[in-house]
Amino acid sequence: MACKRPAPDGGDAFLTGASPCCKKPRPLFTSIFNYEYLHKLGAGSYGVVYKAHDRCTGETVAVKWVRPRRGLAHGQPADLAAFARERDCLAACRGYPSIVQLRDVAANPSNWDVFIVMEFVGTNSLRDFIAGCPFSEGETRVLMRRLLAGVRAMHRAGMAHRDIKPGNILVGPGFTLKICDFGMATTLTEDGLNGQYDGKAVDMWVAGCVMAELLTGGKAFTSETAKEHLLELVELRDYDIGSRNSLAFGGLRWLSPAGREVLAGLLAFDGHKRMTTEAALEHRWFTEEADSPAVLSCLAAITS
Repeated sequence: MACKRPAPDGGDAFLTGASPCCKKPRPLFTSIFNYEYLHKLGAGSYGVVYKAHDRCTGETVAVKWVRPRRGLAHGQPADLAAFARERDCLAACRGYPSIVQLRDVAANPSNWDVFIVMEFVGTNSLRDFIAGCPFSEGETRVLMRRLLAGVRAMHRAGMAHRDIKPGNILVGPGFTLKICDFGMATTLTEDGLNGQYDGKAVDMWVAGCVMAELLTGGKAFTSETAKEHLLELVELRDYDIGSRNSLAFGGLRWLSPAGREVLAGLLAFDGHKRMTTEAALEHRWFTEEADSPAVLSCLAAITS
């Protein structure tokens, strides 16, 4: 009797119970039947993420089914390059609190489906909290400190994320931040082979975009075409973010000089002059003022 292959929908790549006829998975993978499907959380370019229950430990986890390579149907070989990138990056970043933690890699032994099992952080991303609601400078400093700590951990582990954005930053209890979705990540060694491309500098630029969105409550860039985006970039360069009278992002007249220096440093157009995580976290904006207990309590109250 052949094992039943899960359909793409209605539980998606999960089976609700193990089938005794299935062969044992390869040694590098545990069985996806160790996890009970609960419901779908979301989808991205490289996979679909589900909330699940670990039958062995009782833990609630997030399970990412890695899609087949482009052009292939469900049940065909997964995009193993994307799978390997995400698995290796998460494994390299184990133990860092600002990065979602890898729990397991699993497979369905009856077909080609492979899965990445991670800690379950929650159902909300930073995007859900930013929309139309600017954060104060104190709140932004707390969140940027947490975000940059995660980026620093990745870079020290030899990884560049390349797709940091509010939607890929999960928010947990107490407004903890966890960077997720490493499907586009690369090693810094691979970046070096690409000539002028610098994944670390790209991560720092988008961290600056996240800072701008926290301060404004809106998207850093609103263009819909490549031409429009280029015009926005030229305009931003001409605004001179570091100037007190800059019109960038609506002016931000209330932002302190130190905060403006960090924003300008992260969004420096010359990648060689752009702030690194170390330079940013050692800047006086972070070092001369501790996170206020009142601000921390306010952030914790938002998530509760």
